[in-house]
Amino acid sequence: MTGRGAFEQRVAAALADRHVIQAVHLATRQKVEARAAALAALHDPEAIRTLAAQIKQHTLEHLPDYLEQFAAAVERNGGRVHFAPDAAAALRIVCDIARGCGAKLAVKSKSMTTEEIHLNQALEAAGVRVVETDLGEFIVQLDRDRPSHIVTPIIHKNRTQISATMVRELGCEYTEDPTQLTRIARRYLRDIFRRCDLGVSGVNFGVAETGTLCICTNEGNGRMTVTRPRVHVAVMGIEKIIPRLRDLPVFLKLLARSATGQPLTVYTTLLHGPRRPDDPDGPQELHVVLLDNGRSETLCGELAEVLRCIRCGACLNACPVYRNIGGHAYGGVYGGPIGSVLMPLMARLHAHGELPRASSLCGACYAACPVKIDIPSLLVKLRAATVRQEPFVKRVGMRLWKWLMLSSPRYRAAQTLLRWLVRGDPSGWVRNGFGPLRAWTRVRDLPPPPPRSFRRIWTEELRDER
Repeated sequence: MTGRGAFEQRVAAALADRHVIQAVHLATRQKVEARAAALAALHDPEAIRTLAAQIKQHTLEHLPDYLEQFAAAVERNGGRVHFAPDAAAALRIVCDIARGCGAKLAVKSKSMTTEEIHLNQALEAAGVRVVETDLGEFIVQLDRDRPSHIVTPIIHKNRTQISATMVRELGCEYTEDPTQLTRIARRYLRDIFRRCDLGVSGVNFGVAETGTLCICTNEGNGRMTVTRPRVHVAVMGIEKIIPRLRDLPVFLKLLARSATGQPLTVYTTLLHGPRRPDDPDGPQELHVVLLDNGRSETLCGELAEVLRCIRCGACLNACPVYRNIGGHAYGGVYGGPIGSVLMPLMARLHAHGELPRASSLCGACYAACPVKIDIPSLLVKLRAATVRQEPFVKRVGMRLWKWLMLSSPRYRAAQTLLRWLVRGDPSGWVRNGFGPLRAWTRVRDLPPPPPRSFRRIWTEELRDER
């Protein structure tokens, strides 16, 4: 179910689940504080952010050339490159690779791009069992749930819920100790790694100059996924390209700091092709699937800068809307501010046209973005594209607002009327407005209009000075 009504239902359900909202509030606040401390340790974080934005923008402006260079380098390194114009093509490619190598059990490292195309379902339909090996994604899979955060898939779950899931699905003893829960998952996944024959991963950065795949994880599962199976398939969006290997440290300095507050992810893996004769481990085959899925169309439009995104999740952590409704309320693979831009673009606005309005336009996402994507401006442009989808009453209201704001006498008259219509309760806040304002104030703090307007105070002070 999609559309405005479905979105409002999901938001209402999220607001009603106080345990989820408390968990999201706590986790995002900690991430924001950790990010600030980690960036402060850099000599000039703003200069690094500016440089990263410039590199990504340059790459996007010359993307066809860099994609050609990257594909040639991967092939020279012994890998195979497949171009997928859309999700359906990407699914066919990966399933054909799985059938070709006779795969029956696939391990998968955390990847939002594969979530985007719903790869797990396609592989399962093709007779390949898929096991998520990132701990958070593993728990989401066991619970038949879906991730609610780009970086932290189970930000919406607590230890009690996780424990209950593992007891139910794995038959283990109940414990809420994180170390014990991790050991239980580790024992289970070690056996999966021993038997798997296909590994699937995403890619954080693809280096055009050398054909290098950079994969950043905080768990050893990532390296096990790309080295243990005999066939490795890396699925990456075409926007993940960067020009040179020397550009990579710029993004590595920002990615982990923006995502989790770490100086660097625990495992930062650089792959240069399949196993060579003298290599101790690695896959016999490496396949890189370059996914378009609407990215080229976005690249040609006025919203192209959204493709700079490095999927750090910093904008979600900073966003007051995401903090209050969580990720599932957005109804798509990507939530938060970046999801409010990406999902309408992927669905051509018809399925997620309500998301650009799921923002206060406060600018916190722009301030947090490590590659300086002006998300508020992009949201405004998307709102303009969907203005005809707005309810008639809202469109009339906005025209009335414009009419009032274009006339000083009308504006002053409206201020006077507002002081009579909107009044605070004993707590000093407006809790129950009239008409459409009633729903708005139910989840927001709104102070009542002051007894004297700024214009009146200014006029009186000027008169007193004379």
